[in-house]
Amino acid sequence: MSAAEPKPVSIFDVAKLAGVSHQTVSRVINDAPMVADATRAKVKAAIAELGYRPNRSARALAGGAVRSVTVLTTDTSLYGTAETLRGIEDAARAAGFTILVSVLDPDQDYTEADVLGRLPHDGAPAIVIAHDETTTGAMQVLQRKQAGATVATGGEHLDIEQHADDWLVSLDDRTVAARATRYLLSMGHATVHYLAIPSKANRQAGWAEALADAGIEAPEVVHSGWTVGSAYEAALELVADPEVTAILCGNDDLAFGVLYAAHRADRSVPGDLSVIGFDDSPLAAYHVPPLTTVDLDFRGVGRGAFELLRQKLEGGSHPRPTWRSPELIVRETSGPPGRR
Repeated sequence: MSAAEPKPVSIFDVAKLAGVSHQTVSRVINDAPMVADATRAKVKAAIAELGYRPNRSARALAGGAVRSVTVLTTDTSLYGTAETLRGIEDAARAAGFTILVSVLDPDQDYTEADVLGRLPHDGAPAIVIAHDETTTGAMQVLQRKQAGATVATGGEHLDIEQHADDWLVSLDDRTVAARATRYLLSMGHATVHYLAIPSKANRQAGWAEALADAGIEAPEVVHSGWTVGSAYEAALELVADPEVTAILCGNDDLAFGVLYAAHRADRSVPGDLSVIGFDDSPLAAYHVPPLTTVDLDFRGVGRGAFELLRQKLEGGSHPRPTWRSPELIVRETSGPPGRR
C-alpha cells in the first residue's frame, strides 16, 4: 500500500463508530440473532457511513460457503491437546462455526505440500496446536506460505523471542517451571531432578535456570515418553536413589508414573520424595496423595486462539503474542525433605 492510499476500514473502526464491540459488529454482518434492533441499526448505519466491506476470507468463514476452521495437531489423547481443542470448539460453537481436526503423525516427515493439503482449500483459516516438532513445522509452513489466516497455540515447544511476530496464544511454562523449582529448593531440597516429556525444553530451561540461580549444578535430565507407563519405567532408577528427594515432571501423567514407582520402591511421598507435575489434569486433585502441579488453563488458551483468529480475519491490527502465566497449585506431594 502506498502512502497516498487510505487505510482500509476494519471491523474495529465500525465498532468504534457504533459504540459496540467488534463481536457485535460481526454478529450483525452475519445476521446472527440476539442483537437488539436499535443496536443492529447503529451498526448498519456505521457500516454505511464508513463504507465498510468485510474481507473475503472473513466473510467466507463467518457467513459464506465455508464456516469452518481447520485445527492441526498431533495426539488428541494428550490432556493438553484435548483441552485446547475443547476451548477452540467452545468458542467456535458459540460463534456458529465448525471445527475440522487434522491429526499429524509425530513419527512421519511432512512436506510443504502435505501440510497445505490438510486444508480444505487455498486460503482456508487454521489453528495449529504447536507443542512438538511436527506441529511447529506445520505452523511454520502455513505462515511461510501465507496459507490463509493461521494462528498458533502452544507452550512447551515455542520460544517467545523466536515467535515475537506470530499470531500466537501460548503459555509461559518456562517461568512457572523455574517457580516450581525454587519452591522445592526453598523447602530445603539440595537439588531438584527433572523428568522430561519428549519435547523441546521450555520447562526444562526454567528448571535449569532456577538451579543455576541458586548455584546448583543441574542433575542429568531423565527422559520419558508421554504415558504413565513410560514415566514409571524411566523413574525406577531415579526413585531408588535415596539422595533424590525432589522431582519436577514434564506433565501430570509423568508425575503419576513417578508416584507409582516411588510406591513400589517403598518411598514415602512427600516424606522421602516430593513430586510436582504440569497440567492440573482432573485426577491431580483426587490422587492419593493429591498432586502438586501447575494449572496451565489449556481450554482458555484454545478459546483465546479462536478469538485471535477471528480478529485476524476481521482486519484487526497485529497484536503481540499472548503469553499466559500458569499457576503453581500446591497440594500434598511436596514438602520438606526427610520428614519420614
